[in-house]
Order: sequence, then structure tokens, then C-alpha cells
Amino acid sequence: MIEFITGLAHPAIVIVVFTLAVRLMILPLAIRQARVSKIRQKLAPRLKQLQKRYAKNPERLQKEITAAHAQEGISVFAGFLPALAQLPFMWLMYRVATHPTALVGYDPLGLNLSAVVVNFGLISWPFWVFAAMILAIIVVAWLTSRRVKAKLPEDQPEMMRKMLPLMAYGAAAAALFLPMAAGLYLLISTTWSYAERVVLYS
Repeated sequence: MIEFITGLAHPAIVIVVFTLAVRLMILPLAIRQARVSKIRQKLAPRLKQLQKRYAKNPERLQKEITAAHAQEGISVFAGFLPALAQLPFMWLMYRVATHPTALVGYDPLGLNLSAVVVNFGLISWPFWVFAAMILAIIVVAWLTSRRVKAKLPEDQPEMMRKMLPLMAYGAAAAALFLPMAAGLYLLISTTWSYAERVVLYS
């Protein structure tokens, strides 16, 4: 299966097309997530009232929150669907990137950053391409982090307000240790995610 995928065209082209196809497939989930986000913003004042009313009764509070979400036709966990839907495809891309023979003849794509430095050195095009890719992921993460921070509801717990914007940098951290092929997938996917946020959440 892996050999068939990488045999279709140059692996970099296959990764780009594959990533775009995956994101198009889960676009309905992203649209649903944006709708859920807007409903949650509308629900926020009501949830705040419930938290005040049932502050001393956590069990009743949880039931009321669940009922409020159900009334609007959303689930408490609905926001995680796009991320969960991507996991099988991310795993497949990781398997392609780490397969012993899939990227034979395309060495930089199958190597992580430290292996690129060891095999090609710091003054080489594979290193500079890898470095530029990681820099691009960091820029996208920074833009995403700013947008997430600006859109956080006021009643969000302080710890979550600090953690959620930082989560955008997870892809950049992963790219430092994953093969270049997996990093390329992360770059395209995170850029798509940022574009989705700009279009769907504006």
C-alpha cells in the first residue's frame, strides 16, 4: 500500500495532494465546528448564570450544561471532531515518512532534522529547505496562536487562556523530530487550518 502511494509521483507531490484531499474530505466537520463555536459563544452568558446558580452542586451543574448543549443540538465534545478525523491520515503519513523503503532515492524526505545535518551538513540545500519549512510552520503557529487568543471567551479559565494559544506550536515542535515528509504534511495542514479559522470564524 505504502509503495503504491509513493509510486504514483514524486513523494513531495503525493504528500501535498494527499494532504489537500484529506482537508477537503473533513471540511464539513470544520464547518460544523465553526457553527458549534458560534453557538457556544451565544450560550456563554447562560452557562455563566448556571455556574453561579449551581456553584455548590457540581453534579446538577454538569446536567444543566449538558442539557443546554443538547437544546442547541450540539455536543460538549463536538469541537474535537476535525482533529480526531485527521488522526488516521496523520498516522498513514508518518508510516510513509518512516517506512524503510518508501522514500528510497528521496533521502531528505525520509530524514529528520538531526539526520539531515549528519548526512548533508549545515551548509546544504536539504538543511536549508528543512529549516525554511520549520520556520514556515512557526510563522503559521504564531498567526494561529494570536487568532486563538483574540477569540477566547472572557469566562475561559486562566490556565486554558494560557495553554490554548501555545498548543498551536505543537506542530513546530513535532517537525523538529519528525522526517521532512511528515513536516511537509504538518505545514500544509496547519496552513489550511489557519485559513479555515480566518474564513469560517470571521
